[in-house]
Amino acid sequence: MSFTNLGLSEKVQAAVAAAGYVSPTPIQQQAIPHVLARRDVLGIAQTGTGKTAAFVLPMLTMLEKGRARARMPRTLILEPTRELAAQVKEQFDKYGAGQKLNVALLIGGVSFGDQDLKLTRGVDVLIATPGRLLDHTERGGLLLTGVEMLIIDEADRMLDMGFIPDIERVCKLVPFTRQTLFFTATMPTEIRRITETFLHNPEKIEVSKPASTAVTVTQSQVPCGREPHEKRETLRRLIRGATDLKNAIIFCNRKREVALLAKSLQRHGFSVGALHGDMDQTARTAALEAFRKGDLPILVASDVAARGLDIPEVSHVFNFDVPHHPDDYVHRIGRTGRAGRTGTAVSIVAPSDLKSMAAVEKLIGQEIPRAEVGPGVEADTSDEAETERPTRSRRAAPEGRHREPRRENREPRERKPRREPRSATPPAAVPATHASFGSAPPARDTSSEAGDHSHLPAFLLRPVRARG
Repeated sequence: MSFTNLGLSEKVQAAVAAAGYVSPTPIQQQAIPHVLARRDVLGIAQTGTGKTAAFVLPMLTMLEKGRARARMPRTLILEPTRELAAQVKEQFDKYGAGQKLNVALLIGGVSFGDQDLKLTRGVDVLIATPGRLLDHTERGGLLLTGVEMLIIDEADRMLDMGFIPDIERVCKLVPFTRQTLFFTATMPTEIRRITETFLHNPEKIEVSKPASTAVTVTQSQVPCGREPHEKRETLRRLIRGATDLKNAIIFCNRKREVALLAKSLQRHGFSVGALHGDMDQTARTAALEAFRKGDLPILVASDVAARGLDIPEVSHVFNFDVPHHPDDYVHRIGRTGRAGRTGTAVSIVAPSDLKSMAAVEKLIGQEIPRAEVGPGVEADTSDEAETERPTRSRRAAPEGRHREPRRENREPRERKPRREPRSATPPAAVPATHASFGSAPPARDTSSEAGDHSHLPAFLLRPVRARG
């Protein structure tokens, strides 16, 4: 089957042919006719199979008729990340070049004034992240009452990662009669129940079982030690030992680990870029663009780059950390082996990752082969201090001082003679009858004293004076 049999307009067919595509993918082949028939669609397919074009192409056909009004977009596309939203806009620019459509992008990190100016001119296609979209609606600069079609891309991510309240608010702002499309690579049972709230009698399209991986991706897992520097050393050996490596994305679970690993690889001579959610939009866009052009062959990223980013010629994906959610594994390795190309996905598994890796194997229904990293140089611990600062004993010598080793043949110290124990017997009391108040104390008769009491303190030897 070709694109000419799907009911697309002549302008869209010409744009697809100019892009070099002849045959639609299975998800495109089944979804496009239902979208053109204005049915709600729930599409489930492997990542990298063309889900974005499955809703972009019919939208372009449907938008040829009609005109946008100021601050009232005709269609709305919600994306979980800024990068994915920008990528969808590129698809509209690519296939809608021959049409006079206004496409606006509402994402964080961009001036409100510039975005508001575009909304004032009228928007046919509005692509947004939920947070920035609601910011504009609360300011009164955006009305969603004219939305004819609502597309929620990467639905499991949108619903499972804290966007449920935002999605519910958006669905209350758009007309009840809108057409709703859900596209995703994974759809857990609990998430599927949530979609029943937003979709009305949807056409379910499942061209592959949920959470399945592409057969064009060669998967393996490599064991390593539990220390951070051992994991970094294993990664360096894998990169140096890959003869067919053209470029690679290295995924970490934490944003802080992304920055640390990128700096470590740079110190070891690799050309590396970083991408995570705490970076400003300019830096994120620059890093992604440099990786696309090949200026940076290695990109260290968090899961912000795991969903939907279309970089077809990625040869390798390394999981520096095994993802905590097994669904993310499917999305991560889906960045390679796209559009019929072959790819390689390697996961570095420390003892703490064994439980997560078992969950991944259970989800995808297959055992990931185990491999051993080739021999290399001794582990480099020069960057250990980045993640763990060595603790110093409280009694350790200050830095720069040398503690003298203990000498076994040291001369024993001369011991002082021990004092004789003090007598517990108190001195004999002076009879009160021999003393009168104010008179001088009588002379002591040392001859009658039993023993020598010179060792006693003076205040104990004073006689007791009786008051008259």
